[in-house]
Amino acid sequence: MWVTGNSGAGKSTVCGVLRAHGYVALDADEDGFSGWIDRGKGEVVVDPPYPVPGGWLDRYGWAIVRERVETLVEESRFRIAFLCGSAENEADVRDLFDLIVCLVIDEDTLRHRLAARTTNTFGQHPEELAAALRWNPRMRAIYESRGATIIDASKPVIEVVDSVIDAVQWLTESTR
Repeated sequence: MWVTGNSGAGKSTVCGVLRAHGYVALDADEDGFSGWIDRGKGEVVVDPPYPVPGGWLDRYGWAIVRERVETLVEESRFRIAFLCGSAENEADVRDLFDLIVCLVIDEDTLRHRLAARTTNTFGQHPEELAAALRWNPRMRAIYESRGATIIDASKPVIEVVDSVIDAVQWLTESTR
């Protein structure tokens, strides 16, 4: 199952709670599934600048590595696994998931979470914040059009996690 959403939507927090409850849950950012690439050359950026200079996000993008996701799918063939993250090349891996959940939040919640986050600095620099704010209103429409399960992630985290678990339980019940 792919748990996605805009920066600050709570993907990493949901991942941590799922893990704490005994589920196989991996953070695409922290667990090595994603990284920065030079869009023009396709090369991996080993040491990105921080803060990013103006225009940097126009040339470089956050991408997921299909081969890593394929390995996870193979290793999880007989159990439920959650991969939590977001990447601009997500279309490259979408076919590998039985279910996609998109966490959505309002702009005020997004601003607050990005300003207050301590586990990740993305969104605290003005260029990154602007990018997150541009993408936020688009997320729900994009994922609804793809048939994803939409979850309001501005609710308390335990309610959000319960909704994610309910979505995967619905999937397993409907395929029996």
